[in-house]
Amino acid sequence: MKQHLGMHTVEHTYSCVVCNRMFKEIRCLKVLQHVHTGERPYFCDVCNKTFSYKSSLKIYLCVHIGEHPYPCDVCNKTFKQQQHLNVHQSVHTGERPYPCDVCNKTFKQQQHLNVHQSVHTGERPYPCDVCNKTFKVRKDLKVHQHIHTGECPYCCDVCNKTFSKKVNLKVHKLVHTRERLYRCDMCN
Repeated sequence: MKQHLGMHTVEHTYSCVVCNRMFKEIRCLKVLQHVHTGERPYFCDVCNKTFSYKSSLKIYLCVHIGEHPYPCDVCNKTFKQQQHLNVHQSVHTGERPYPCDVCNKTFKQQQHLNVHQSVHTGERPYPCDVCNKTFKVRKDLKVHQHIHTGECPYCCDVCNKTFSKKVNLKVHKLVHTRERLYRCDMCN
């Protein structure tokens, strides 16, 4: 808290040339620059996934050790991060505190509102550097790039078949469990 309060009293002398955010320490500015340049200097030793922030890598490592220390007191679902639990709890409360100022549609998360707003602006700020197709969300661009690289990072743990999209792996796994996505009301 002491460090946070210092933010309000210390002069911010370092300015980002891209977004004009101000920082009191040069190291904080350098971290932000990783985001603007797309640089991801921190990587997981297990799977080589990369991150812009050291703190993001630290949180991600829970994936490999299976740690989920934050349980929901309503349904007992567990989460890797407190903030994920906080977002989840809106499922139980129905709270949607982020309204769109154009159409009044409400959202559970700020980032969902941000993505939605591109509906009104038409903004698609993430272009593919191979084919110039543009995307509203960086994650969608990354998935699209698998088309060009041929990368299939999602692997079935039963038969080792690989997929470029997570959703395709999820559908494929139904082959092994014999589950059906849809049921015919006439013949089951």
